[in-house]
Amino acid sequence: MFAIVSIAGQQFKIEEGQEIFVHHLGEDEGAKVSFDDVLLVGSDSSTTIGTPNVSGASVKATVLGQQKGDKVIVFKKKRRKGYKVKNGHRQLFTKIKIDSIKA
Repeated sequence: MFAIVSIAGQQFKIEEGQEIFVHHLGEDEGAKVSFDDVLLVGSDSSTTIGTPNVSGASVKATVLGQQKGDKVIVFKKKRRKGYKVKNGHRQLFTKIKIDSIKA
């Protein structure tokens, strides 16, 4: 069974037992979270598409930890003006494990 679910503004195709990185959730490590924005639920025999969400469907997951992503360098320059600005950014991610998909 698989599902397409919206987590923190992004859509993910997930299956039970899968570990994924999502944008930072304010939960502690080991916490149980539930996502109700399930857009599609599919299995070998049938597929249910929501309008916009599948009613009664939810996804349960466990938070495995918090992590920072790779550094992204932002460099701005205007030629012949002596203007140079260099900034860096590291996005925060949360690693979750999908426990169950309820349709």
